[in-house]
Amino acid sequence: MRDFIVFDIETKNTLAEVGKDNFNDLLVSVVGLFSYAQDKYISFDEHHMLECSELLRNAECIIGFSITRFDIPVLNKHCKFNLYGVPRIDLLDDIEMQLGRRISLDILAKINLGTGKTHHSLEAPTMYREGRFEELAEYCLHDVRITKDLYELARSQGYLFVPQWGTDELEKAFFNFSPF
Repeated sequence: MRDFIVFDIETKNTLAEVGKDNFNDLLVSVVGLFSYAQDKYISFDEHHMLECSELLRNAECIIGFSITRFDIPVLNKHCKFNLYGVPRIDLLDDIEMQLGRRISLDILAKINLGTGKTHHSLEAPTMYREGRFEELAEYCLHDVRITKDLYELARSQGYLFVPQWGTDELEKAFFNFSPF
């Protein structure tokens, strides 16, 4: 059975540490994902990237938030195939193409779901260095849950609310996902 997979990654280091555009120097600490075919959340630590990449390779579609600009470039080196070749939905890319600006996952989730992130992504390398692996995996899976919930909301109602710059007014970013 082909799968739809929502995923997110965390890294051991930051772009500030390796250089602004040096995605190849970022090291994956954990990948969190939700498999619709298995109906479950799964996390993979740095030692289980092969298993993770096999799930992604067999996906009918991968879904995420800013995966085109961050997650895929970092994770691709761990795959024995071109991860860019897997069909994808990137919620942030769709919002940026429509509205001409980016938004954080935290703000988007607070506005549309009434809940936010548990940590900031720049905290992930510290959690890794301090050996807080369970907390790191849970944080990553929480972001996957938020992304999955946003995707499902956008799929069901056809839009997500996005704040206009410098105001409290909201506008709609429209989505037209074919059902699976």
